[in-house]
Amino acid sequence: MGARLPVIESFPPLRAWQRKALVEYLRRRSDDFLAVATPGAGKTTFALRIAAELLADGTVEAVTVVAPTEHLKTQWAVAAARVGIQLDAAFRNADLHSSADFHGAVVTYAQVGIAPQVHRRRTMTRRTLVVLDEIHHAGDSRSWGDGVKAAFEPAVRRLMLTGTPFRSDDNPIPFVSYERGADGLQRSRADSVYGYADALADGVVRPVIFLAYSGETRWRTSAGDELAARLGEPMTQDLVAQAWRTALDPAGDWMPQVLRAADARLQVLRAGGLSDAAGLVIASDQQSARSYARLIERLTGERAVVVLSDDQGASERIAAFTASEQRWMVAVRMVSEGVDIPRLAVGVYATSASTPLFFAQAIGRFVRARRPGETASVFLPSVPHLLGLASEMETQRDHVLGEPKQRDGLDDDLLERAQRTEQAGGELEKRFEALSATAELDQVIFDGASFGTGAHAGTPEEEEYLGLPGLLTADQVAVLLNKRQAEQLAAQRRRKAGEAEPVPAPRPESRPLSAAERRVGLRRQLNALVAAHHHRTGLPHGKIHAELRRRCGGPPSAQATIEQLEERIATVQTL
Repeated sequence: MGARLPVIESFPPLRAWQRKALVEYLRRRSDDFLAVATPGAGKTTFALRIAAELLADGTVEAVTVVAPTEHLKTQWAVAAARVGIQLDAAFRNADLHSSADFHGAVVTYAQVGIAPQVHRRRTMTRRTLVVLDEIHHAGDSRSWGDGVKAAFEPAVRRLMLTGTPFRSDDNPIPFVSYERGADGLQRSRADSVYGYADALADGVVRPVIFLAYSGETRWRTSAGDELAARLGEPMTQDLVAQAWRTALDPAGDWMPQVLRAADARLQVLRAGGLSDAAGLVIASDQQSARSYARLIERLTGERAVVVLSDDQGASERIAAFTASEQRWMVAVRMVSEGVDIPRLAVGVYATSASTPLFFAQAIGRFVRARRPGETASVFLPSVPHLLGLASEMETQRDHVLGEPKQRDGLDDDLLERAQRTEQAGGELEKRFEALSATAELDQVIFDGASFGTGAHAGTPEEEEYLGLPGLLTADQVAVLLNKRQAEQLAAQRRRKAGEAEPVPAPRPESRPLSAAERRVGLRRQLNALVAAHHHRTGLPHGKIHAELRRRCGGPPSAQATIEQLEERIATVQTL
């Protein structure tokens, strides 16, 4: 006697986007369906509902789920069991078949890539629905992509899921449709799209407040030269990368200051209604992760949970942390994608990863909303590339084939090697030696807009931003940030007025502003005008900034040139 069929009536109510996508799926009845939904939106529930429908009406007899990691196999099996679908998470290639107690199995892309013929035989034996979770992983290597295609071509139905921007390479993703645009490039085509902006408007995800920290950094090159740079200021890509790594050095002052600020923010959230709120530090390698954990214990008096992807028992530690009230976790790779820890509300982006894919995966760990008014706070280095990604949180991306790739000099290849071995420290040390780094709050990014005039670590100005209430709607966050910025500017004007000489002195020639000073001033002016337009029209800040970029061209305001900012200021005044 096989596993009982799931009872559709026992499923939890679907969200609006899930109902719409389900109706579209059942209407089409096509072999392949690609659903793109922001992390935290409920892709797993959507896929399991489709599986239940197809099992119940006899379209399929079995379900195979393909997940990126071993931990996610367990997570899928547990979620499926709750709705009456039994999936074998312990299936190994040598088993050939699952027990009759199961509706199917959960496997990894690596498993399929190693022995595609095993999974092809399983797929041909019974009419099968294949759920390809985070389908972009099928393009991680040619063997994985070829394996997935060979194994699941005989499937009756294939449901592809992804929650993050697609790949930056030209490896076509199996079973994904591509359409050629007017520019001659092929772009992936999704059958259902539910982006972060839509989920935010529906209250499905939390608004994210990014707190970007700059500071002075000093390092010594392999040639023995000492260099210094201010994180966040315009410089060459190589210097940006080295200043960035210097800031992340556990032995410097930047990380302790940022961790102190992040813990202060976490305490505010806990005291303000999120009593079990937790924080996550995302590190580049094992050595740094352990060092950050020691820093957290020294700063907070409480031990942090360290999760390394290759450690036995990592999944059990994640599950224990999820159910506990411990404050901090430090991880390298295990929680960058798919892992569900709803109480994570504060993040520290302490890695040199710079791809839109990795960034979106990382930020996706903090956006899952449990009740109205929750906000997430992510602390990150003030690096133009990261600030651009933070400003574009609401942008929907597709996989583009044949697009020229621009190297950003931020060593994503090195990061990938670090994720495989998680011991990148030695290679980095050969290149340079970090000497010192200090941290100060540079700006706050929310809804595509930048707020704040800068604040030294540990000052009342910084505390004003760290002390924002944790239970706020997106509109309330924007109003409070505008208020904080106005108060900062007013305080600066008062200080300047108080320093004026009582007797007029001969007026010296005004010093010309530096490019950095002009950009800061123009960004403030642009944000003020966008805020005013928001209050007049009700349009979100991010949509206004996106419209200005569409009309004027150029990157997000954090990366825009002086000329581009001036053009956008002129344009927003005409809207």
